Amino acid sequence: MSTATVDSVGRGTKASKASKDHKKPTAAALKGAIQLGIGYAVGNLSSKPDRDVLMQDFSVVESVFLPSEGSNLTPAHHFPDFRLKTYAPLAFRYFRELFGIKPDDYLYSICNEPLIELSNPGASSSWFYLTSDDEFIIKTVQHKEAEFLQKLLPGYYMNLNQNPRTLLPKFYGLYCIQCGGVTIRVVVMNNVLPRAMKMHYKYDLKGSSYKRRASRKERVKPCPTFKDLDFQEMHEGLHFDLDTYNALMKTLQRDCRVLESFKIMDYSLLLGIHVLDRKPLVRGNRCDSRKGQKVLYSTALESIQGNVKDPEPVADDDTLGGIPAKHKDESLLIFLGIIDILQSYRFIKKVEHSWKALVHDGDTVSVHRPNFYADRFLKFMGSTVFKKIHPLRGTSSKRKRNSLHASKSASQEILSPQTDKKDEKKAQSMENLDGNCYTSFNQPDLLPQSAVSFESAQNEEEDAENSEDRRASSSTIALDEPLPSLSRSLSDTELDVYL
Repeated sequence: MSTATVDSVGRGTKASKASKDHKKPTAAALKGAIQLGIGYAVGNLSSKPDRDVLMQDFSVVESVFLPSEGSNLTPAHHFPDFRLKTYAPLAFRYFRELFGIKPDDYLYSICNEPLIELSNPGASSSWFYLTSDDEFIIKTVQHKEAEFLQKLLPGYYMNLNQNPRTLLPKFYGLYCIQCGGVTIRVVVMNNVLPRAMKMHYKYDLKGSSYKRRASRKERVKPCPTFKDLDFQEMHEGLHFDLDTYNALMKTLQRDCRVLESFKIMDYSLLLGIHVLDRKPLVRGNRCDSRKGQKVLYSTALESIQGNVKDPEPVADDDTLGGIPAKHKDESLLIFLGIIDILQSYRFIKKVEHSWKALVHDGDTVSVHRPNFYADRFLKFMGSTVFKKIHPLRGTSSKRKRNSLHASKSASQEILSPQTDKKDEKKAQSMENLDGNCYTSFNQPDLLPQSAVSFESAQNEEEDAENSEDRRASSSTIALDEPLPSLSRSLSDTELDVYL
C-alpha cells in the first residue's frame, strides 16, 4: 500500500486491517475529489437564479453522489466513488460575490492545477491545501467546527455587510467529502501569507505566555512558525506610522468585539514579516497569467480600516498588499490575519481552562473567557507587537516656528497700510522742520514751531511707533480704522505730534 494512504486508527488482525486499508483513498485521490466536488457544486449553483439570502438558506445542506462511471447529473471521473455535501450554497455564493470572486475565477483557481499541500505548525490535525495562484487556502475542519461555522453564518453575514474590511477569515465555501469510508470537511478561505513573497519571520500570536514558545521540532524547519515568547525575544516591536497604527488597531478592536459577541476564543494572529532590505528578493512559484491577488479586501493593506498610505515600492514594484513597517533600521512588509476562530467557549474548553489554571497562572493560559481573551489579545498586540513611530522632536518646534512666522506675516499684512501712513507722516514732519511754521487750513497749531526741536520730534515719533506697536499687539481689531474721530478733525502732522 502506498505511504500516501490516509492514516486512521484501526484495530483487529493484520488481514482485516489490510482489507480495510485497500478501500481507503490516497491523499492524491482525496485532493482530486475535493477539486471535482467543488467544481460540480459551483457549476450546479450557476443554474440557480440570483436572489436575496434568506434565513433558511444558512441551514441548507445539499447532497449528491458522484460515482466514478458518472450519471445523468454527474460527470465520470477516475477517482473512487464519493458523496459531496455542500453547506449553505446560496449564502456562500453571496460571500464570494461580496469579495468580487467570479464563478469562473473561483473554479480556475481551485480546479485548474493540483493543490499544494502545506505543513501545519499548530496543535490541530488539520490539513492545508493552497491553490496554485496563491488565492485560496483549503483547510480540513472537524465536525464540531463545521457545525459551529454553519451556526455562525447569519452573524457572519451581518458583520461582512457592515464591515467588509476585516482581518477575520473570509470563508468562501464549506464542503464535506465522503470517500471510501473516510469523511473530511473542508472550508475554503482567503490566503493570509502569499507564497510568492518570502517570509523571513512567521509568528502565531495569542497574547498568552503559557507554553507559547516554538518547539525544537518546529525550530529546525526551513521557515519555522514562532510564538509569543519567541517574538518578545527576537523583536522589540514593529513600528508603524500613526495613521497605519490607528487603522490596524481599530480593525483588531472591531474584529475582537465580533468574536467576543459569538463567545469565540483561542484564536491567533498569523503574522508574516518580509524584510525589504535583504537581498535577493525571493519571488516565484506564482502563475504568471494570473499575477496578483484579485479577491477584494484580501490583502493585509486592504483589510485594515482607514486610509493608509501605500507602501514604498520595492525592486519590481510589487508589495502584494503588505503593510509597511519598521524594525530598528530595517524596512518591512507585514502580512497578517486572524485565524482559528471556530473554537467556541464550550464546556470542554471551560474544563481545559480550569485544569490548566490549577497548574499555572490562569490569566496566562491561552484558553480563557472570551471577553478576557479579547482584552488580553488587544493589549498584547497594541503595546508589545505593534508600536507607533513617534515624530522627531524638531518637527514640533519647526511647526511652531512656521506658525509664528505665518502669524507675523499676517500681522505685517494687516499693519502695512498703517505703516505706510506713518512713513508719509514722517516725511512731512521732516520737511516741515526745514521750512517755516506749518499752518493747518482747518485748525491752529497745538504747539508753536519753535517749541518743537529735531530731537524732541524724533523722540516723539519713536514713542508714537512704540505705542502703535503696543496697540497692535494688544488688539489687531483697532488697527482696521485707527482713531477715526481724530483723523477727521486733525491734520496729519498735528495727529503725529498728538500721538
